[in-house]
Amino acid sequence: MNEYKKNTDKIKELSKLSHNVTQDNGTEPPFHNEFWNHEEEGIYIDIVSGEPLFSSLDKYDAGCGWPSFSQTLADGYVIEKNDDTHGMRRVEVRSKHGDSHLGHVFNDGIKESGLRYCINSASLEFVPRSELAEKGYSDYLSLFRP
Repeated sequence: MNEYKKNTDKIKELSKLSHNVTQDNGTEPPFHNEFWNHEEEGIYIDIVSGEPLFSSLDKYDAGCGWPSFSQTLADGYVIEKNDDTHGMRRVEVRSKHGDSHLGHVFNDGIKESGLRYCINSASLEFVPRSELAEKGYSDYLSLFRP
């Protein structure tokens, strides 16, 4: 397993929106974000630490305007915390090592897990299947058909 950590140099390079989402628990606008309707095969990683978070194979259109996933990619990279802000009771999801705010998880998913990880595109980078080995994520190549 790679060593992932919060990358302070990367944080300095984030766009204003990505900084607001990942560091200040912000939310980007629905339907006007990079990955809500993205369909390419690959994995989504934490924009701050590079931790592998979600696979395109578990992504689905939940109609909410944000990327939605039925499960996380690997154990140990996403943590859940109770979130009682904004007068709601929700479960926040954060990257474990980067401590980036990613979004929230809900129990209204349409796939087998019943979960919907509703994630801000601004907290993610996408690594296409064709670049997984080159970028250090070859462990995930076997998920995809050659």
